[in-house]
Amino acid sequence: MTTTHPRAERAAQAREAEAQLAAAGIDGVVFGWVDNAGLTRVKSVPLAQLEHAAEYGVGAVPCFDVSLVDDSFTTAPSSTGPVGDLRLVPDLDRLTPLAAQPGWAWAPADRYTQDGTPHPGCQRHFARQVTGAVERRGLSVRAGIEVEWVVADATGAPATVGPAYGMTRFIEHSDYLREVLRALTSQGLAVLQVHPEYAAGQFEVSVAAEGPVEAADTTMLVRHTIRAVSARHGLRVSYAPLFTKGAVGNGGHLHLSLWRQGRNLGHGGPGRHGLHPDAEQFLAGVLAELPALLALGAPSVASYLRLVPSHFAGAHRCWGLENREAALRLITGSTEGQANAELKCFDAAANPYLAIGGVLAAGLAGLDAGLPLPPETPSDPAALGDAERLPASLPEAIDAYEKSAVLRQALGPELFETVLAVRRAEAELFAMHTDPEVIEAVRWRY
Repeated sequence: MTTTHPRAERAAQAREAEAQLAAAGIDGVVFGWVDNAGLTRVKSVPLAQLEHAAEYGVGAVPCFDVSLVDDSFTTAPSSTGPVGDLRLVPDLDRLTPLAAQPGWAWAPADRYTQDGTPHPGCQRHFARQVTGAVERRGLSVRAGIEVEWVVADATGAPATVGPAYGMTRFIEHSDYLREVLRALTSQGLAVLQVHPEYAAGQFEVSVAAEGPVEAADTTMLVRHTIRAVSARHGLRVSYAPLFTKGAVGNGGHLHLSLWRQGRNLGHGGPGRHGLHPDAEQFLAGVLAELPALLALGAPSVASYLRLVPSHFAGAHRCWGLENREAALRLITGSTEGQANAELKCFDAAANPYLAIGGVLAAGLAGLDAGLPLPPETPSDPAALGDAERLPASLPEAIDAYEKSAVLRQALGPELFETVLAVRRAEAELFAMHTDPEVIEAVRWRY
């Protein structure tokens, strides 16, 4: 990662990038990070300031560690409120000219203290740390997050109500989807699918798997690009967990596969459905921590209006081969490269760095403990009657998170406590709201 390089190397890389971007007509660069509420925050600089920003960083207020979805703030033991400053350091390895925002480029940023050490509340740094722990075991992870969104017209109503997965929707918005596809592809992203989804006005894009931190970066770039293309078409975008009460919501399904020396441990092994024992233990660790992981992967009060049975949301704590109602869906695929596990209970309100990092930490804990993978659920868990439900509210997920020794150790005290503070504050913020009021309050925040 660029941010691990010494300052002089970062400055040299920025000078080279400045020349290339200037030739491409770029005037400014946006640096983005994602807060604990799941909102993307940014600062930007003119192109001429890129070298200084890469070398020394750009000032960032630390109070955003405890910002809520409505832009209010809570407190946490490590939070300094309005006092102090952090430095945003762009990762120039991911510097990307934005196809739908002419004249602008984008880079994800890491947050550092003023003395140059990683900020303990930096979610991207957390994801990188856990990825390093995976790699030190001789393993690697390939990951990707599906991006689902609802596109609305100027009145805020879904822009199309044609049949789910229907050609009608595709025809009505084919020019729009073509521009989305072109923009993503021109930014170097390998798009695998783009299609109408289940709910009114809902679409989905999936991209090729990559390393964990890179997958989180790409998720943010995809979302930014879709929003920018939509604006150019006079459309609004919502990534909120639920757009309309009772409908299918916007998932943030996390796909991941475990590899060793170029071999996918989810394919061709001696275990169930070709799983290697290490893959079974890894997935068992994820299932063991799944109630607590919802505080990272389903972080909003609105998340639990989406996370209900019979809505393809994975509301039950179980796994199954190609079982779209299980929280953990095993996908064998036709080739080694396609075999992966999909977490269906996560949604688009999640900070992807927290979600991915937390899942990796849980998987490693499963390997350490040699956890056995529980029996498979081969049918719809809602029809079984005795399948374990995942937390049905944010306070239930908070309770599981607070008790998780695995996540407490992996996140470290500062990040663990700030996440906890934000979740508690948002639960309190919406405690007296009706379901429609919750949906309305967050519909355009994500």
